Amino acid sequence: MASLAEVRVEEAEPMENESQARPEELRLLEALLFASNEPLDTATLAKRMPEGVDVKAALEQLQADYALRGVNLVRVANKWTFRTAGDLAWLMTRESTETRRLSRAAIEVLAIIAYHQPVTRAEIEEIRGVITSKGTLDVLLETGWIKPRGRRKTPGRPLTFGTTEDFLSQFTLEQLGDLPGLEELKGTGLLDSRLPTGFSVPTPSDDPQLREDEDPLEPGEDLDLALAPAVEPETPEAAPEGGNEGGEGGSED
Repeated sequence: MASLAEVRVEEAEPMENESQARPEELRLLEALLFASNEPLDTATLAKRMPEGVDVKAALEQLQADYALRGVNLVRVANKWTFRTAGDLAWLMTRESTETRRLSRAAIEVLAIIAYHQPVTRAEIEEIRGVITSKGTLDVLLETGWIKPRGRRKTPGRPLTFGTTEDFLSQFTLEQLGDLPGLEELKGTGLLDSRLPTGFSVPTPSDDPQLREDEDPLEPGEDLDLALAPAVEPETPEAAPEGGNEGGEGGSED
């Protein structure tokens, strides 16, 4: 009968052989992704890998290897990163930071920008049917979920807004096309089942290129978001006629 020590040695040998047989490209990808503090795209990873390695295939293999582990390899905004498995997110609750809850207005504006981008403030207001306050867009800009894209080629050249990679990362979306469509929104109860005839949900675009009706932002441009009405500068009161220009003999009481 084999001793306990012999059994342990026999169990350890396959593990060592498995480690030795593990492809080197998978080990390299693991190291790069674990060491990075932000998601990496395929091109960046390929530059750090030996010549001839099929990075795409290696990433898919690594993703499969981690599918049932405590951390998963996921793709966010066409970049790769390790994330805690979704069913274990509750373990991180004590370490999560407290965030400010978005108002209903901010959620509506964010949804409009996500689905209709590029979109101007005036277009957002037309869709919502109400005036958009300065604070609503400010909050979304501060979160880093939206950003100015360019300027519309219309009088006044208003800014156009779009979502960012941080938006995709926050909501674990690989691309904007993963946003729920009309039927999904109705199924979750977010839309009334009795919608007007012809109602539709636009298909959002991931294309970062400016459209024909957009001008690029100027390099180093000091963006005036024009969210609040301009304040007229105070003008100094005119001096009374006959006043002493030299100031002699006069004083403020």
